[in-house]
Amino acid sequence: MAKQPRISVLQLDPGCPLDRFEDWLADTRVRFGVVSLWDHDVPQLASSGDGLIVLGGRMSAHDQAHHPWLDPLSDLLADAHSIDLPILGLCLGHQVLAETLGGAVTVGAEGGPEDGRAELLWTDAAASDPLFGGLVAEGLDTVAMSHSDVVAELPPGAVELARTARFPHAAFRLGSSWGVQFHPEASPDLVASWYRRSARKDTDALVEGLRTADGDIRASGRALAHAFVDIVRG
Repeated sequence: MAKQPRISVLQLDPGCPLDRFEDWLADTRVRFGVVSLWDHDVPQLASSGDGLIVLGGRMSAHDQAHHPWLDPLSDLLADAHSIDLPILGLCLGHQVLAETLGGAVTVGAEGGPEDGRAELLWTDAAASDPLFGGLVAEGLDTVAMSHSDVVAELPPGAVELARTARFPHAAFRLGSSWGVQFHPEASPDLVASWYRRSARKDTDALVEGLRTADGDIRASGRALAHAFVDIVRG
């Protein structure tokens, strides 16, 4: 029997786990392992498997002074991109990926933060995109947001796939690398823990909005996870 492909999941923050993606990846029978970068070295390209998922975190993409693993993470992403290894960056992972490939991130963007339920505005390119085409076809555009930093400039040659009413670059693709500013992996309970940690006064209202829309949010996240595995299987 053919061996299933393997995905390396890079966790950047103890509070930002794989969450619902764990079950959705398991559904596909793909092999995957989580590497916590605060207490393990960034893996070498040769041991990264057949795809990479980079999760979110509370730090910024510019916080190398406090999180020295950010530089070797960027090196790994650059090497993986150079050989067309599929990469999916989520929130902070999206921002680190964008800067690695030549884009720019603004820390503490004017008009931020963007939290709670958000509706994606698909670009024309999204309909034929290998990762997002299925979501567009099924009308899945509701996601969970939690960020104050943004990708201000896309990498040269990258294609914007989605934006929101507040910010551009909610999703992009360059070759076999995708970044999404939203959190397709996160349950309302996980997002609630982030908001409560930051002592937001509107936490209850934001979480209630996420719970109300969770059928759609869950469907879009699951479809995204399965589409990425299909790309890894490629």
